[in-house]
Amino acid sequence: MKLTVRLLFILSLPFALSAQQNYKVGAIGFYNFENLFDTLDTENVRDTEFTPSGERVWNTERYTQKLDRLAKVVAELATEVTPDGVAVLGVSEIENRSVLEDFVAHPLIKDRGYQIVHEDSPDLRGIDVALIYNPRYFTVLGHKMLEVELFREDGSRRYTRDVMLVSGTFDGDPIHIMVNHWPSRSGGEAASQPGRNKAAMVCKMAADSIMAQDPEAKIIIMGDLNDDPVSPSVKEVIGAKFKRKKVGKGEFYNPMYDLYRKGIGTLAYRDTWSLFDQLLLSYGLANPRAEGYRMYQVKVHNPNYLFQKHGRFKGYPFRTFGGSEYLGGYSDHFPVYLLMIKPAA
Repeated sequence: MKLTVRLLFILSLPFALSAQQNYKVGAIGFYNFENLFDTLDTENVRDTEFTPSGERVWNTERYTQKLDRLAKVVAELATEVTPDGVAVLGVSEIENRSVLEDFVAHPLIKDRGYQIVHEDSPDLRGIDVALIYNPRYFTVLGHKMLEVELFREDGSRRYTRDVMLVSGTFDGDPIHIMVNHWPSRSGGEAASQPGRNKAAMVCKMAADSIMAQDPEAKIIIMGDLNDDPVSPSVKEVIGAKFKRKKVGKGEFYNPMYDLYRKGIGTLAYRDTWSLFDQLLLSYGLANPRAEGYRMYQVKVHNPNYLFQKHGRFKGYPFRTFGGSEYLGGYSDHFPVYLLMIKPAA
């Protein structure tokens, strides 16, 4: 495996390991692509604004630049420890499979041979979640979409993104990955909280079902949760704990909390940082003595060029649009990723 490296930062590990041991390093991440739409007006999808004649003047030039921007970021993720970067990447806010096919064919990442797992979402804007993966490291055994049923006060359905559950093996280790984009805070945080709680419960029930068969199953709940680590959906519904040593079998650990507590975020709104993009880890990954891959650390990828340098969004993530104003940036979110390690044979 090309992921095998000698770790040069042994002293910073959160638990004792032999400095003479070689370890395999694997990287799994998530990135909200901020409205990666094609330029076509698709029937039954609210995407007219993302067309050449639409409000955002979304033409081939802008679409191509968007792909260039995103590919630059993804090409860099985790390359500080492995030259192949992230082996698995969950994404959100993509319009369809076609835009992902264009993305993985980009010259900056084409050599990785990323494959795609995607299903169309019931979301009325047509934005989906998906997974791309390097087949040299990750093998997909199956996937399914888990519906998040929401209703308005009059009883009508309010459609949102499904949860994507992908099961496979990472370098031989069975692993389950849930890719999420939970309901937004439109209408206010408190008023919209039940929708995110419902999405969290969908993840919780799926994880409980898996762990009923294997309490030490390796599960990652990832995505743009539109909530922080301390929000009820994450802290109470899923029950993700803040301290790694307190996580038991059948439970989840939230390694993002320490970053959140330090004021590190993945997006900004009204001059306040939030850490909505999260990676929640089951006991099978959080346990320092777990067999196979286990967590080393999580990171928010926020190099200087990903910050807006001027204007009303100065200091925020350098986004593609500010309202309807074209800024030509990358995304309004920073990506996050998990580094996993296991002893090399």
